[in-house]
Amino acid sequence: MKEIKAIIPPHRLPKIRSAMRNLKNFPGMTVTKVDGCGHGLKKVTDDLKQELTDYTPKILIQMLTPDDLVEGVLQIIVEVAHTGQQGDGLVWVTPIERMIRLSEKIIIEED
Repeated sequence: MKEIKAIIPPHRLPKIRSAMRNLKNFPGMTVTKVDGCGHGLKKVTDDLKQELTDYTPKILIQMLTPDDLVEGVLQIIVEVAHTGQQGDGLVWVTPIERMIRLSEKIIIEED
């Protein structure tokens, strides 16, 4: 079991969601509106208001995915979100030791 997180531009979400729904056994995802700033160089300013509001709206996608679906999920995210432009976002994968599905009281543990 892996956790996949992706930060993407908001306008890419509908296409990613649509593609994920076509993935057999898609586990579902959590979507959160976030603001962020990238590693790109921007002009430094002494204006505090501008420094505090110099963020871009983004979407954070989170999902717990069985190991056999990880590559398919990553492929969808990368193919849909990649434009080659600064601000495309990030995707990362983290191992999950244990998950408990509360509605079913099922515990899933990694070996």
